Amino acid sequence: MSASDDCLFCKIIAGDIPSAKVYEDDTTYAFKDINPKAKVHVLVVPKKHYANVAELAAADPAELAHIVEVAQHIADDAFHGAFRLVFNTGLDAGQTVFHVHAHVMTGEKLDE
Repeated sequence: MSASDDCLFCKIIAGDIPSAKVYEDDTTYAFKDINPKAKVHVLVVPKKHYANVAELAAADPAELAHIVEVAQHIADDAFHGAFRLVFNTGLDAGQTVFHVHAHVMTGEKLDE
C-alpha cells in the first residue's frame, strides 16, 4: 500500500503535520495521541498505508507483530511494562482515521 494523499496519518508520517514523536524506525512511527484517554496514550502506525488491522494482518503479519513489539517497548519506557493495546476497525467500532493504528495506553485502569 502507498501513502494516501488525504490521509491524516500519512501526512504525519511524512512530516507535513507536526506530531509528538515517541518512536520511529524504518517501518513504524509512534506519536502521542492529541486527545489522550490514559496517562500514556500513544498511537503506533505502520508507515505503509493500510486501512485497518485486518488489512494489515492479511498483507503484512510481520509488521503487525512488530507493532506489538513497539507497544511493549513504549510501555516499558513510559510505565512498568503493563499496557492496553486497542485497534478500532471500522466506523461503527470508533475508527475515525482509516490508516491502521494501535492505541497503546498505560497508567491506570480504564473504565470498563
